[in-house]
Amino acid sequence: MIQEKLGEILPKDGINPPVVLALACSSAAAIVIWKWMTHKGIQRKMDEARQWRDDSLEQMEKVIWKFKQKNPEVQSEFILSLPLVELAEKLKEESLSPESVLFTYISRALQVTREVNCVTDFIHGCEQQLQEVKKQKEKGLLYGIPVSIKDHIGCKGHISTGGLVQFLNKVEEDDSVIVKVLKKQGAIPFVKTNVPQSMINYDCSNLIFGQTVNPLNHKKSPGGSSGGEGALIAGGGSILGFGTDVAGSIRLPSSFCGLCGLKPTGGRLSFVGLESPIAGMKSVTTAIGPMAKDVDSLALCMKALLCDELFHLDHSVPPMPFKEEVYTSTKPLRIGYYEDDGYFQPSPSMRRAVQETKNLLQAAGHTLIAFVPPRLNYVVDELFTRGLFSDGAATLVDKFKGDIVDPNLKSQVNCYSIPILLKRILAFVLKPVYPRIARDLNALCGVGSAQNLWKHHMAIEIYGQEFLAEWRKLKLDVVLCPVLGPAFNEGYPGKLFAATSYTNLYNVLNFPAGVVPVTTVTRADEEELKHYRGHYRDPWDKRLKEAVEGAVGLPVAVQCVALSWQEEMCLRLMKEVEIVVHRRTTA
Repeated sequence: MIQEKLGEILPKDGINPPVVLALACSSAAAIVIWKWMTHKGIQRKMDEARQWRDDSLEQMEKVIWKFKQKNPEVQSEFILSLPLVELAEKLKEESLSPESVLFTYISRALQVTREVNCVTDFIHGCEQQLQEVKKQKEKGLLYGIPVSIKDHIGCKGHISTGGLVQFLNKVEEDDSVIVKVLKKQGAIPFVKTNVPQSMINYDCSNLIFGQTVNPLNHKKSPGGSSGGEGALIAGGGSILGFGTDVAGSIRLPSSFCGLCGLKPTGGRLSFVGLESPIAGMKSVTTAIGPMAKDVDSLALCMKALLCDELFHLDHSVPPMPFKEEVYTSTKPLRIGYYEDDGYFQPSPSMRRAVQETKNLLQAAGHTLIAFVPPRLNYVVDELFTRGLFSDGAATLVDKFKGDIVDPNLKSQVNCYSIPILLKRILAFVLKPVYPRIARDLNALCGVGSAQNLWKHHMAIEIYGQEFLAEWRKLKLDVVLCPVLGPAFNEGYPGKLFAATSYTNLYNVLNFPAGVVPVTTVTRADEEELKHYRGHYRDPWDKRLKEAVEGAVGLPVAVQCVALSWQEEMCLRLMKEVEIVVHRRTTA
Protein backbone atom coordinates (compact mmCIF):
# COMPACT_ATOMS: atom_id res chain seq x y z
CA MET A 1 0.00 0.00 0.00
CA ILE A 2 2.78 2.44 0.99
CA GLN A 3 4.81 1.43 -2.05
CA GLU A 4 1.81 2.07 -4.31
CA LYS A 5 1.32 5.53 -2.85
CA LEU A 6 5.02 6.32 -3.23
CA GLY A 7 4.87 5.01 -6.76
CA GLU A 8 2.22 7.58 -7.62
CA ILE A 9 4.52 10.41 -6.64
CA LEU A 10 8.13 9.31 -7.01
CA PRO A 11 8.76 7.49 -10.32
CA LYS A 12 8.35 10.67 -12.36
CA ASP A 13 11.39 12.01 -10.50
CA GLY A 14 13.41 8.90 -11.33
CA ILE A 15 13.35 7.46 -7.78
CA ASN A 16 12.68 3.77 -7.18
CA PRO A 17 10.00 3.21 -4.49
CA PRO A 18 11.61 0.02 -3.03
CA VAL A 19 14.85 1.93 -2.53
CA VAL A 20 12.97 4.69 -0.74
CA LEU A 21 11.31 2.12 1.51
CA ALA A 22 14.67 0.63 2.39
CA LEU A 23 15.98 4.04 3.37
CA ALA A 24 12.88 4.57 5.47
CA CYS A 25 14.14 1.92 7.90
CA SER A 26 16.03 4.79 9.41
CA SER A 27 13.60 6.94 11.43
CA ALA A 28 15.42 10.11 10.39
CA ALA A 29 15.12 9.15 6.72
CA ALA A 30 11.46 8.28 7.23
CA ILE A 31 10.79 11.75 8.64
CA VAL A 32 12.58 13.42 5.75
CA ILE A 33 10.65 11.29 3.23
CA TRP A 34 7.34 11.95 4.96
CA LYS A 35 7.93 15.71 4.91
CA TRP A 36 8.98 15.53 1.26
CA MET A 37 5.87 13.53 0.35
CA THR A 38 3.65 15.94 2.30
CA HIS A 39 5.21 18.93 0.59
CA LYS A 40 4.74 17.32 -2.81
CA GLY A 41 1.09 16.57 -2.01
CA ILE A 42 0.46 20.14 -0.86
CA GLN A 43 2.16 21.52 -3.93
CA ARG A 44 0.05 19.33 -6.19
CA LYS A 45 -3.17 20.52 -4.54
CA MET A 46 -2.12 24.16 -4.83
CA ASP A 47 -1.19 23.67 -8.48
CA GLU A 48 -4.63 22.20 -9.14
CA ALA A 49 -6.30 25.18 -7.42
CA ARG A 50 -4.21 27.64 -9.42
CA GLN A 51 -5.16 25.81 -12.59
CA TRP A 52 -8.82 26.11 -11.54
CA ARG A 53 -8.31 29.86 -11.15
CA ASP A 54 -6.42 30.19 -14.44
CA ASP A 55 -9.17 28.27 -16.24
CA SER A 56 -11.72 30.63 -14.65
CA LEU A 57 -9.90 33.71 -15.90
CA GLU A 58 -9.60 32.18 -19.34
CA GLN A 59 -13.32 31.50 -19.31
CA MET A 60 -13.94 35.14 -18.38
CA GLU A 61 -11.90 36.20 -21.40
CA LYS A 62 -13.92 33.92 -23.68
CA VAL A 63 -17.34 35.12 -22.53
CA ILE A 64 -16.22 38.76 -22.82
CA TRP A 65 -14.92 38.22 -26.35
CA LYS A 66 -18.10 36.39 -27.34
CA PHE A 67 -20.31 39.18 -25.97
CA LYS A 68 -18.28 41.96 -27.59
CA GLN A 69 -18.50 40.28 -30.98
CA LYS A 70 -22.28 40.47 -30.81
CA ASN A 71 -22.48 43.79 -28.95
CA PRO A 72 -19.62 46.05 -30.08
CA GLU A 73 -21.27 49.30 -29.00
CA VAL A 74 -21.88 48.67 -25.29
CA GLN A 75 -21.44 51.87 -23.23
CA SER A 76 -18.98 50.35 -20.78
CA GLU A 77 -17.62 53.62 -19.39
CA PHE A 78 -21.13 54.93 -18.79
CA ILE A 79 -22.20 51.71 -17.02
CA LEU A 80 -19.09 51.73 -14.80
CA SER A 81 -19.70 55.38 -13.87
CA LEU A 82 -23.17 54.76 -12.44
CA PRO A 83 -23.64 54.40 -8.65
CA LEU A 84 -25.53 51.29 -7.57
CA VAL A 85 -28.88 52.96 -6.87
CA GLU A 86 -28.94 54.64 -10.29
CA LEU A 87 -27.76 51.47 -12.05
CA ALA A 88 -30.52 49.46 -10.35
CA GLU A 89 -33.14 52.00 -11.54
CA LYS A 90 -31.92 51.88 -15.14
CA LEU A 91 -31.95 48.09 -15.12
CA LYS A 92 -35.45 48.01 -13.71
CA GLU A 93 -36.81 50.49 -16.27
CA GLU A 94 -34.91 48.55 -18.98
CA SER A 95 -32.92 51.52 -20.28
CA LEU A 96 -29.90 49.26 -19.73
CA SER A 97 -29.83 45.54 -20.40
CA PRO A 98 -28.63 43.19 -17.64
CA GLU A 99 -26.36 41.49 -20.21
CA SER A 100 -24.51 44.73 -20.98
CA VAL A 101 -24.03 45.40 -17.26
CA LEU A 102 -22.87 41.90 -16.36
CA PHE A 103 -20.38 41.58 -19.19
CA THR A 104 -19.07 45.10 -18.61
CA TYR A 105 -18.27 44.18 -15.02
CA ILE A 106 -16.81 40.80 -15.99
CA SER A 107 -14.50 42.64 -18.39
CA ARG A 108 -13.51 45.23 -15.81
CA ALA A 109 -13.01 42.59 -13.08
CA LEU A 110 -10.65 40.69 -15.35
CA GLN A 111 -8.68 43.86 -16.02
CA VAL A 112 -8.47 44.71 -12.31
CA THR A 113 -7.37 41.22 -11.27
CA ARG A 114 -4.63 41.28 -13.91
CA GLU A 115 -3.30 44.35 -12.11
CA VAL A 116 -3.82 43.46 -8.44
CA ASN A 117 -4.58 39.69 -8.30
CA CYS A 118 -7.93 39.81 -6.49
CA VAL A 119 -10.24 37.31 -8.29
CA THR A 120 -9.91 33.62 -7.37
CA ASP A 121 -12.84 32.16 -9.30
CA PHE A 122 -15.31 33.04 -12.04
CA ILE A 123 -18.83 31.91 -11.18
CA HIS A 124 -19.49 30.42 -14.61
CA GLY A 125 -23.18 29.84 -13.88
CA CYS A 126 -23.79 33.61 -13.88
CA GLU A 127 -24.76 33.63 -17.57
CA GLN A 128 -27.46 31.02 -17.05
CA GLN A 129 -28.61 32.72 -13.86
CA LEU A 130 -28.97 35.97 -15.78
CA GLN A 131 -31.47 34.30 -18.11
CA GLU A 132 -33.40 32.91 -15.12
CA VAL A 133 -33.50 36.34 -13.50
CA LYS A 134 -34.97 37.85 -16.68
CA LYS A 135 -37.81 35.32 -16.50
CA GLN A 136 -38.81 36.28 -12.96
CA LYS A 137 -42.28 37.84 -12.80
CA GLU A 138 -41.21 40.41 -10.22
CA LYS A 139 -37.89 42.21 -10.51
CA GLY A 140 -36.03 42.14 -7.22
CA LEU A 141 -34.40 45.22 -5.69
CA LEU A 142 -31.03 44.09 -7.05
CA TYR A 143 -32.29 43.03 -10.48
CA GLY A 144 -29.34 42.54 -12.85
CA ILE A 145 -26.72 43.83 -10.40
CA PRO A 146 -23.38 41.92 -10.65
CA VAL A 147 -22.11 40.99 -7.18
CA SER A 148 -18.71 39.75 -6.02
CA ILE A 149 -18.34 37.49 -2.98
CA LYS A 150 -15.50 36.64 -0.64
CA ASP A 151 -13.75 33.31 -1.22
CA HIS A 152 -15.32 31.41 1.70
CA ILE A 153 -18.95 32.35 0.95
CA GLY A 154 -20.48 29.13 -0.36
CA CYS A 155 -21.47 29.00 -4.01
CA LYS A 156 -22.72 25.77 -5.59
CA GLY A 157 -20.10 24.00 -7.72
CA HIS A 158 -17.22 26.14 -6.44
CA ILE A 159 -14.57 25.75 -3.74
CA SER A 160 -14.34 27.84 -0.59
CA THR A 161 -10.63 27.71 0.27
CA GLY A 162 -10.16 30.21 3.08
CA GLY A 163 -6.64 30.34 1.65
CA LEU A 164 -5.98 26.89 3.14
CA VAL A 165 -5.00 23.65 1.40
CA GLN A 166 -7.23 21.74 3.84
CA PHE A 167 -10.37 23.15 2.18
CA LEU A 168 -9.29 22.71 -1.45
CA ASN A 169 -11.05 19.40 -2.08
CA LYS A 170 -14.45 20.61 -0.91
CA VAL A 171 -16.70 21.64 -3.80
CA GLU A 172 -19.86 23.28 -2.47
CA GLU A 173 -23.00 21.22 -3.02
CA ASP A 174 -25.33 24.18 -2.50
CA ASP A 175 -25.36 27.96 -2.37
CA SER A 176 -25.02 29.68 0.98
CA VAL A 177 -28.18 31.36 2.24
CA ILE A 178 -26.83 34.82 1.43
CA VAL A 179 -26.18 33.80 -2.20
CA LYS A 180 -29.68 32.33 -2.47
CA VAL A 181 -31.23 35.56 -1.22
CA LEU A 182 -29.09 37.66 -3.54
CA LYS A 183 -30.27 35.56 -6.48
CA LYS A 184 -33.88 35.85 -5.32
CA GLN A 185 -33.49 39.63 -5.39
CA GLY A 186 -32.16 39.46 -8.96
CA ALA A 187 -28.45 39.96 -8.23
CA ILE A 188 -25.86 38.02 -10.25
CA PRO A 189 -22.92 36.67 -8.19
CA PHE A 190 -20.13 36.53 -10.79
CA VAL A 191 -16.71 36.21 -9.09
CA LYS A 192 -15.12 35.07 -5.84
CA THR A 193 -12.28 37.08 -4.32
CA ASN A 194 -9.00 36.49 -2.52
CA VAL A 195 -8.36 36.23 1.24
CA PRO A 196 -5.34 35.83 3.53
CA GLN A 197 -4.44 32.29 4.53
CA SER A 198 -6.94 31.20 7.25
CA MET A 199 -8.63 34.66 7.14
CA ILE A 200 -7.44 35.46 10.69
CA ASN A 201 -5.31 38.29 9.33
CA TYR A 202 -5.92 41.64 7.67
CA ASP A 203 -3.49 41.35 4.79
CA CYS A 204 -4.53 39.47 1.64
CA SER A 205 -2.00 36.79 0.77
CA ASN A 206 -1.94 33.00 0.61
CA LEU A 207 0.28 30.46 -1.11
CA ILE A 208 -2.54 29.16 -3.32
CA PHE A 209 -3.54 32.37 -5.11
CA GLY A 210 -0.73 34.72 -4.08
CA GLN A 211 -0.68 38.32 -2.85
CA THR A 212 -3.44 40.81 -3.60
CA VAL A 213 -2.20 44.40 -3.65
CA ASN A 214 -3.97 47.69 -3.08
CA PRO A 215 -5.17 49.18 -6.40
CA LEU A 216 -4.47 52.69 -5.07
CA ASN A 217 -0.81 51.86 -4.32
CA HIS A 218 0.66 48.48 -5.20
CA LYS A 219 3.19 48.69 -2.35
CA LYS A 220 0.33 48.74 0.13
CA SER A 221 -1.98 46.02 1.45
CA PRO A 222 -5.67 46.18 0.48
CA GLY A 223 -6.50 45.06 4.02
CA GLY A 224 -8.32 41.91 4.97
CA SER A 225 -9.51 39.43 5.43
CA SER A 226 -12.01 40.65 2.79
CA GLY A 227 -9.06 42.15 0.92
CA GLY A 228 -9.90 40.72 -2.49
CA GLU A 229 -13.30 42.40 -2.25
CA GLY A 230 -11.74 45.71 -1.24
CA ALA A 231 -9.25 45.61 -4.12
CA LEU A 232 -11.83 44.59 -6.74
CA ILE A 233 -14.43 47.23 -5.75
CA ALA A 234 -11.84 50.00 -5.35
CA GLY A 235 -10.46 49.10 -8.79
CA GLY A 236 -13.94 49.38 -10.31
CA GLY A 237 -14.33 45.66 -11.04
CA SER A 238 -17.41 45.24 -8.83
CA ILE A 239 -20.16 47.59 -7.74
CA LEU A 240 -21.28 45.56 -4.71
CA GLY A 241 -19.38 42.94 -2.75
CA PHE A 242 -19.69 40.81 0.35
CA GLY A 243 -17.16 40.22 3.09
CA THR A 244 -17.15 38.87 6.62
CA ASP A 245 -15.86 40.43 9.82
CA VAL A 246 -14.64 38.96 13.13
CA ALA A 247 -12.14 41.70 14.04
CA GLY A 248 -12.54 44.28 11.27
CA SER A 249 -12.35 42.16 8.13
CA ILE A 250 -14.97 44.26 6.29
CA ARG A 251 -14.04 47.58 7.86
CA LEU A 252 -10.24 47.36 7.46
CA PRO A 253 -10.18 46.70 3.69
CA SER A 254 -12.87 49.39 3.33
CA SER A 255 -10.59 51.78 5.24
CA PHE A 256 -7.44 50.78 3.32
CA CYS A 257 -9.16 50.97 -0.11
CA GLY A 258 -11.35 54.05 0.39
CA LEU A 259 -14.71 52.27 0.43
CA CYS A 260 -17.87 52.16 2.52
CA GLY A 261 -18.38 48.89 4.40
CA LEU A 262 -20.91 47.69 6.97
CA LYS A 263 -20.45 45.04 9.63
CA PRO A 264 -24.02 44.31 10.76
CA THR A 265 -25.02 42.84 14.10
CA GLY A 266 -24.04 39.18 14.05
CA GLY A 267 -27.15 37.23 13.05
CA ARG A 268 -28.88 40.07 11.18
CA LEU A 269 -27.75 38.34 7.97
CA SER A 270 -27.37 34.58 7.63
CA PHE A 271 -23.98 32.91 8.08
CA VAL A 272 -25.22 29.50 6.88
CA GLY A 273 -23.05 28.06 4.12
CA LEU A 274 -19.80 29.87 4.95
CA GLU A 275 -16.52 28.07 5.67
CA SER A 276 -14.58 29.03 8.81
CA PRO A 277 -11.15 28.07 10.21
CA ILE A 278 -12.45 28.62 13.75
CA ALA A 279 -15.90 27.08 13.47
CA GLY A 280 -17.51 26.76 16.90
CA MET A 281 -15.96 29.91 18.36
CA LYS A 282 -18.80 31.91 19.93
CA SER A 283 -17.06 34.38 22.26
CA VAL A 284 -16.53 36.99 19.53
CA THR A 285 -19.28 37.55 16.97
CA THR A 286 -18.65 37.16 13.25
CA ALA A 287 -20.88 38.93 10.73
CA ILE A 288 -21.36 39.02 6.98
CA GLY A 289 -21.95 42.37 5.32
CA PRO A 290 -21.76 44.52 2.17
CA MET A 291 -18.99 46.70 0.74
CA ALA A 292 -19.47 49.40 -1.91
CA LYS A 293 -18.39 52.89 -2.94
CA ASP A 294 -21.20 54.82 -1.22
CA VAL A 295 -23.58 54.51 1.71
CA ASP A 296 -26.81 54.40 -0.33
CA SER A 297 -25.50 51.22 -1.99
CA LEU A 298 -25.14 49.55 1.42
CA ALA A 299 -28.63 50.70 2.45
CA LEU A 300 -30.21 49.37 -0.76
CA CYS A 301 -28.38 46.08 -0.26
CA MET A 302 -29.57 45.68 3.33
CA LYS A 303 -33.11 46.58 2.31
CA ALA A 304 -32.99 43.89 -0.39
CA LEU A 305 -31.52 41.19 1.85
CA LEU A 306 -33.78 41.73 4.87
CA CYS A 307 -36.71 40.06 3.15
CA ASP A 308 -39.07 37.11 3.60
CA GLU A 309 -36.75 34.82 1.62
CA LEU A 310 -33.95 35.34 4.16
CA PHE A 311 -36.24 34.83 7.13
CA HIS A 312 -37.65 31.66 5.55
CA LEU A 313 -34.25 30.12 4.67
CA ASP A 314 -32.65 30.80 8.06
CA HIS A 315 -35.02 30.76 11.02
CA SER A 316 -32.26 31.98 13.35
CA VAL A 317 -32.36 35.38 11.63
CA PRO A 318 -34.91 37.66 13.34
CA PRO A 319 -37.66 38.71 10.89
CA MET A 320 -36.79 42.42 10.97
CA PRO A 321 -37.25 44.17 7.61
CA PHE A 322 -35.19 47.27 6.84
CA LYS A 323 -36.54 50.41 8.56
CA GLU A 324 -36.38 52.97 5.75
CA GLU A 325 -37.82 55.71 7.98
CA VAL A 326 -34.85 55.46 10.36
CA TYR A 327 -32.30 55.66 7.54
CA THR A 328 -33.96 58.63 5.83
CA SER A 329 -34.76 60.58 9.02
CA THR A 330 -33.43 64.15 9.25
CA LYS A 331 -33.70 64.45 13.04
CA PRO A 332 -30.42 65.78 14.54
CA LEU A 333 -28.36 63.08 16.23
CA ARG A 334 -26.60 62.88 19.59
CA ILE A 335 -23.22 61.52 18.59
CA GLY A 336 -20.59 60.27 21.00
CA TYR A 337 -17.03 60.46 19.75
CA TYR A 338 -13.48 59.52 20.70
CA GLU A 339 -10.16 59.98 18.90
CA ASP A 340 -8.01 57.43 20.72
CA ASP A 341 -8.85 54.03 22.22
CA GLY A 342 -5.85 54.08 24.58
CA TYR A 343 -4.55 50.74 23.27
CA PHE A 344 -2.96 51.86 20.01
CA GLN A 345 -2.25 55.55 19.56
CA PRO A 346 -3.96 56.58 16.31
CA SER A 347 -1.84 57.62 13.35
CA PRO A 348 -1.95 61.41 12.76
CA SER A 349 -4.37 61.04 9.83
CA MET A 350 -6.69 58.77 11.86
CA ARG A 351 -6.96 61.38 14.61
CA ARG A 352 -7.42 64.24 12.15
CA ALA A 353 -10.16 62.33 10.30
CA VAL A 354 -12.26 62.08 13.47
CA GLN A 355 -11.58 65.68 14.52
CA GLU A 356 -12.56 67.12 11.15
CA THR A 357 -15.64 64.91 10.81
CA LYS A 358 -16.75 65.78 14.33
CA ASN A 359 -16.51 69.51 13.49
CA LEU A 360 -18.43 69.08 10.23
CA LEU A 361 -21.22 67.14 11.94
CA GLN A 362 -21.42 69.75 14.68
CA ALA A 363 -21.70 72.52 12.09
CA ALA A 364 -24.52 70.57 10.42
CA GLY A 365 -26.61 70.74 13.60
CA HIS A 366 -25.79 67.46 15.35
CA THR A 367 -24.74 67.28 19.00
CA LEU A 368 -21.27 65.84 19.58
CA ILE A 369 -20.37 64.50 23.03
CA ALA A 370 -17.01 63.18 24.19
CA PHE A 371 -17.32 59.48 24.99
CA VAL A 372 -14.74 57.18 26.59
CA PRO A 373 -15.32 53.44 26.07
CA PRO A 374 -14.63 51.82 29.43
CA ARG A 375 -11.64 49.52 30.06
CA LEU A 376 -10.38 49.16 26.47
CA ASN A 377 -7.21 47.30 27.47
CA TYR A 378 -9.35 44.74 29.26
CA VAL A 379 -11.62 44.36 26.23
CA VAL A 380 -8.81 43.82 23.74
CA ASP A 381 -6.72 41.42 25.81
CA GLU A 382 -9.16 39.57 28.01
CA LEU A 383 -12.44 39.66 26.12
CA PHE A 384 -11.37 39.72 22.46
CA THR A 385 -8.03 37.89 22.27
CA ARG A 386 -8.74 35.35 25.00
CA GLY A 387 -12.23 34.84 23.56
CA LEU A 388 -11.22 34.46 19.92
CA PHE A 389 -8.52 32.01 20.95
CA SER A 390 -10.36 30.49 23.89
CA ASP A 391 -8.97 27.06 22.94
CA GLY A 392 -5.40 28.38 23.07
CA ALA A 393 -5.54 28.78 19.23
CA ALA A 394 -5.54 24.96 18.87
CA THR A 395 -8.32 24.85 16.26
CA LEU A 396 -6.67 27.48 14.08
CA VAL A 397 -3.20 25.93 14.36
CA ASP A 398 -4.72 22.57 13.41
CA LYS A 399 -5.90 24.09 10.11
CA PHE A 400 -2.27 24.66 9.14
CA LYS A 401 -1.40 20.98 9.44
CA GLY A 402 -0.59 19.64 6.00
CA ASP A 403 -0.10 23.19 4.76
CA ILE A 404 2.78 25.60 4.21
CA VAL A 405 2.49 28.85 6.16
CA ASP A 406 2.44 32.01 4.07
CA PRO A 407 5.47 34.22 4.89
CA ASN A 408 3.13 37.15 5.67
CA LEU A 409 1.48 35.07 8.38
CA LYS A 410 4.51 33.31 9.85
CA SER A 411 5.11 35.56 12.86
CA GLN A 412 1.42 35.33 13.76
CA VAL A 413 1.19 31.53 13.37
CA ASN A 414 4.51 30.98 15.13
CA CYS A 415 3.16 32.91 18.10
CA TYR A 416 -0.06 30.85 18.18
CA SER A 417 1.96 27.62 17.95
CA ILE A 418 4.04 28.26 21.08
CA PRO A 419 3.09 25.72 23.81
CA ILE A 420 0.82 27.27 26.44
CA LEU A 421 3.32 26.79 29.27
CA LEU A 422 6.01 28.59 27.29
CA LYS A 423 3.55 31.40 26.45
CA ARG A 424 2.93 31.89 30.15
CA ILE A 425 6.66 31.96 30.92
CA LEU A 426 7.33 34.45 28.13
CA ALA A 427 4.44 36.62 29.32
CA PHE A 428 5.92 36.65 32.85
CA VAL A 429 9.39 37.57 31.57
CA LEU A 430 8.12 40.31 29.22
CA LYS A 431 5.63 41.89 31.63
CA PRO A 432 8.03 44.45 33.23
CA VAL A 433 9.42 45.54 29.83
CA TYR A 434 6.54 45.12 27.36
CA PRO A 435 3.33 44.82 29.43
CA ARG A 436 0.97 45.00 26.43
CA ILE A 437 2.74 42.21 24.55
CA ALA A 438 2.87 40.16 27.77
CA ARG A 439 -0.90 40.55 28.26
CA ASP A 440 -1.50 39.46 24.68
CA LEU A 441 0.66 36.34 25.08
CA ASN A 442 -1.13 35.46 28.28
CA ALA A 443 -4.52 35.91 26.59
CA LEU A 444 -3.43 33.59 23.75
CA CYS A 445 -3.29 30.78 26.31
CA GLY A 446 -7.10 30.65 26.14
CA VAL A 447 -9.53 29.95 28.95
CA GLY A 448 -8.44 26.45 29.94
CA SER A 449 -11.79 24.78 30.72
CA ALA A 450 -15.49 24.78 29.90
CA GLN A 451 -16.17 26.32 33.30
CA ASN A 452 -13.80 29.19 32.50
CA LEU A 453 -15.42 29.60 29.07
CA TRP A 454 -18.78 30.12 30.74
CA LYS A 455 -17.17 32.70 33.05
CA HIS A 456 -15.68 34.38 30.01
CA HIS A 457 -19.07 34.62 28.30
CA MET A 458 -20.48 36.10 31.50
CA ALA A 459 -17.64 38.66 31.57
CA ILE A 460 -18.54 39.76 28.02
CA GLU A 461 -22.16 40.18 29.08
CA ILE A 462 -21.19 42.24 32.13
CA TYR A 463 -18.92 44.45 30.05
CA GLY A 464 -21.70 44.98 27.50
CA GLN A 465 -23.97 46.22 30.27
CA GLU A 466 -21.22 48.55 31.52
CA PHE A 467 -20.66 49.96 28.01
CA LEU A 468 -24.40 50.40 27.46
CA ALA A 469 -24.76 52.22 30.80
CA GLU A 470 -22.17 54.81 29.68
CA TRP A 471 -23.92 55.12 26.30
CA ARG A 472 -27.33 55.68 27.90
CA LYS A 473 -26.00 58.06 30.55
CA LEU A 474 -24.95 60.37 27.70
CA LYS A 475 -28.21 59.67 25.80
CA LEU A 476 -26.31 58.78 22.64
CA ASP A 477 -27.86 57.72 19.35
CA VAL A 478 -24.59 56.67 17.72
CA VAL A 479 -20.80 56.86 18.11
CA LEU A 480 -18.10 58.26 15.80
CA CYS A 481 -14.56 56.91 16.24
CA PRO A 482 -11.35 56.04 14.36
CA VAL A 483 -10.75 53.02 12.16
CA LEU A 484 -7.23 51.70 11.58
CA GLY A 485 -5.48 53.33 8.65
CA PRO A 486 -4.16 54.44 6.27
CA ALA A 487 -3.31 51.31 4.25
CA PHE A 488 -0.43 49.31 5.71
CA ASN A 489 2.75 48.49 3.85
CA GLU A 490 2.77 44.85 2.76
CA GLY A 491 3.75 42.31 5.39
CA TYR A 492 2.83 44.38 8.43
CA PRO A 493 -0.72 43.17 9.22
CA GLY A 494 0.62 39.72 10.17
CA LYS A 495 2.91 41.37 12.71
CA LEU A 496 0.22 43.62 14.21
CA PHE A 497 -2.97 41.61 14.71
CA ALA A 498 -3.55 43.41 18.03
CA ALA A 499 -3.85 46.72 16.12
CA THR A 500 -7.42 45.69 15.29
CA SER A 501 -8.38 47.18 18.69
CA TYR A 502 -10.38 49.98 17.03
CA THR A 503 -12.61 47.48 15.24
CA ASN A 504 -12.64 44.30 17.35
CA LEU A 505 -14.34 46.11 20.25
CA TYR A 506 -17.58 46.07 18.25
CA ASN A 507 -17.31 42.36 17.50
CA VAL A 508 -17.09 41.73 21.24
CA LEU A 509 -20.11 43.98 21.84
CA ASN A 510 -21.89 42.72 18.69
CA PHE A 511 -22.78 46.26 17.61
CA PRO A 512 -23.22 47.22 13.94
CA ALA A 513 -20.30 49.31 12.72
CA GLY A 514 -19.52 50.88 9.38
CA VAL A 515 -16.68 52.72 7.70
CA VAL A 516 -16.80 55.86 5.51
CA PRO A 517 -13.78 57.49 3.81
CA VAL A 518 -13.52 61.17 4.78
CA THR A 519 -10.07 62.48 3.83
CA THR A 520 -6.64 61.54 2.48
CA VAL A 521 -3.20 61.48 4.05
CA THR A 522 -1.42 64.82 3.75
CA ARG A 523 2.28 65.67 3.78
CA ALA A 524 1.65 67.33 7.16
CA ASP A 525 0.32 63.97 8.47
CA GLU A 526 3.46 62.27 7.16
CA GLU A 527 5.68 64.83 8.88
CA GLU A 528 3.78 64.43 12.14
CA LEU A 529 4.15 60.65 11.86
CA LYS A 530 7.92 61.08 12.28
CA HIS A 531 7.24 62.03 15.90
CA TYR A 532 4.88 59.09 16.54
CA ARG A 533 5.87 57.14 19.66
CA GLY A 534 2.70 55.27 20.66
CA HIS A 535 1.25 54.74 24.10
CA TYR A 536 3.59 51.92 25.10
CA ARG A 537 6.72 52.68 23.04
CA ASP A 538 7.14 48.96 22.51
CA PRO A 539 7.95 47.02 19.29
CA TRP A 540 4.27 47.11 18.26
CA ASP A 541 4.21 50.93 18.33
CA LYS A 542 7.38 51.03 16.25
CA ARG A 543 5.83 48.63 13.72
CA LEU A 544 2.62 50.65 13.43
CA LYS A 545 4.63 53.73 12.54
CA GLU A 546 6.54 51.74 9.88
CA ALA A 547 3.31 50.15 8.61
CA VAL A 548 1.58 53.42 7.69
CA GLU A 549 4.59 55.31 6.32
CA GLY A 550 4.56 56.49 2.71
CA ALA A 551 0.80 56.95 2.40
CA VAL A 552 0.40 60.52 1.13
CA GLY A 553 -2.78 60.74 -0.94
CA LEU A 554 -4.27 57.47 0.32
CA PRO A 555 -7.77 57.46 1.87
CA VAL A 556 -8.49 57.75 5.58
CA ALA A 557 -11.85 56.75 7.05
CA VAL A 558 -13.90 57.04 10.22
CA GLN A 559 -16.00 54.40 11.93
CA CYS A 560 -19.71 54.80 12.75
CA VAL A 561 -21.36 52.65 15.43
CA ALA A 562 -24.91 51.98 16.63
CA LEU A 563 -26.52 49.64 19.16
CA SER A 564 -27.27 45.99 18.33
CA TRP A 565 -29.94 45.44 15.63
CA GLN A 566 -29.85 49.13 14.68
CA GLU A 567 -28.13 48.84 11.28
CA GLU A 568 -30.40 51.55 9.90
CA MET A 569 -29.18 54.00 12.56
CA CYS A 570 -25.57 53.08 11.83
CA LEU A 571 -26.15 53.69 8.13
CA ARG A 572 -27.91 56.97 8.98
CA LEU A 573 -24.74 58.28 10.69
CA MET A 574 -22.62 56.97 7.81
CA LYS A 575 -24.84 58.88 5.38
CA GLU A 576 -24.63 62.06 7.47
CA VAL A 577 -20.83 61.76 7.44
CA GLU A 578 -20.83 61.21 3.68
CA ILE A 579 -23.03 64.29 3.14
CA VAL A 580 -20.99 66.69 5.29
CA VAL A 581 -17.71 65.53 3.77
CA HIS A 582 -19.11 65.90 0.26
CA ARG A 583 -20.29 69.45 1.07
CA ARG A 584 -16.81 70.36 2.25
CA THR A 585 -15.09 68.99 -0.85
CA THR A 586 -17.52 70.69 -3.25
CA ALA A 587 -17.68 74.03 -1.39
